[in-house]
Amino acid sequence: MPRFETIHLYRMTHIQNIPHILRHGITHSSSPNANRHFVPIGDNSFILTRERRILECGRRLGEYIPFYFGTRMPMLYVIQRGYNGVNPTSGKDIVYCVSSVQKIIEANLDFQFTDGHAVDLLSSQYGREDIQRIGEIIDWNAIEAKFWKDENDLDLKRRKEAEFLVLGDIPPSSVLGYVVYDEAAKETLTKFGVSEGKIAVRPQYYF
Repeated sequence: MPRFETIHLYRMTHIQNIPHILRHGITHSSSPNANRHFVPIGDNSFILTRERRILECGRRLGEYIPFYFGTRMPMLYVIQRGYNGVNPTSGKDIVYCVSSVQKIIEANLDFQFTDGHAVDLLSSQYGREDIQRIGEIIDWNAIEAKFWKDENDLDLKRRKEAEFLVLGDIPPSSVLGYVVYDEAAKETLTKFGVSEGKIAVRPQYYF
């Protein structure tokens, strides 16, 4: 049986969104508690694609708040470098909000998870009934791989970007802590009201 408290979930956001998260949790754009001053990062074209994608459960992918199972993902590379028409964002301004599968279960939130990028048609979709098998469904070696281009494994990037999808707002109590790029970012979070014990400085999680 997997230890759900050790399966961490990571969601990247702009550091200026943290005060809202501290008050309301991680909220969906359609939520009554949505952040009206939300600072976006990421690829807008992907956001539109996710809005249109219908999952096997019948809901749109865009209804869910997505998390990764690891850090230093391809999307972060795009965000930091400014590829695909994305405005570059410094690692100093990007924060990982960290939760866990256990926290999501305790909050009684509906969820789906995938064994690869959720938009990719090669990825399989799983629900609460499959959660006991998550340890064998997710390719943890792919998640932890430092690089995702391998001529001997052309599917590596898809598996690395496996997702945990949460339906509805995620309360502040479900956020275990935050990962930041440097001490300056940590200081900013403490000024926002985050206790030092909930902040980890991990420059190796960035590009």
